[in-house]
Amino acid sequence: MKKRIFNVFTVLALTMAVVSCQDKGKKATTTEAEPVAESTTVTEKFVIDSTESTIYWKGFKPTGSHHGTVKLEKGVFKANGTDLVSGSFLIDMRSLVDMDMEPGDMKDKLEAHLKGTVEGKEGDFFDITKFPTAAFEITGSQPTTENKSLISGNLTIKGIKQNITFPISVTNEGETISILSDTFTIDRTQWEINFRSKSIFDDLGDNFINDEIQLKFVLKATKA
Repeated sequence: MKKRIFNVFTVLALTMAVVSCQDKGKKATTTEAEPVAESTTVTEKFVIDSTESTIYWKGFKPTGSHHGTVKLEKGVFKANGTDLVSGSFLIDMRSLVDMDMEPGDMKDKLEAHLKGTVEGKEGDFFDITKFPTAAFEITGSQPTTENKSLISGNLTIKGIKQNITFPISVTNEGETISILSDTFTIDRTQWEINFRSKSIFDDLGDNFINDEIQLKFVLKATKA
């Protein structure tokens, strides 16, 4: 009987672990930076609506997680129907906010630490004084069989540029274009965000923060 109960709890634990991993989303393929895509066909130009565009983020640690948003500063796309041919946008890292904590000192301290506005801890995460913006530049796209595309682009964070590939869906309504990414993850250490990374430091015990940052792009642009 004890063995049976143990087996049941083992199966439940494994199932929860699998679901937890799936909830983070698929890891984006990351490679060295690539040449930026240029439009060689007839395309339409769309300008990012920064008030309607949001990047959702989530970070994980053994005791839980934090999630929030960061806004776009500006950007443009060139599209042929629902095919994003080229484009780029700037991410306003100063707009980063946490959404799971109640307003107050703890929330303020977390956001200040993430932004790098705490004296002596500027480089732990995003150091917005030195790097107020991040950037994404499309390097290519490939249609898939699921009415989606795999988009590739150079993501620059803290001056470090890496190419990532992840799935998106695009809706072109003529005057506006909407871009919705699948939920995906990146490895923050690829951009030298190493604070409490278990893959960098081997003496952290359970006092570590996962390397994976979960992202989801929800973007809207209007015809120029």
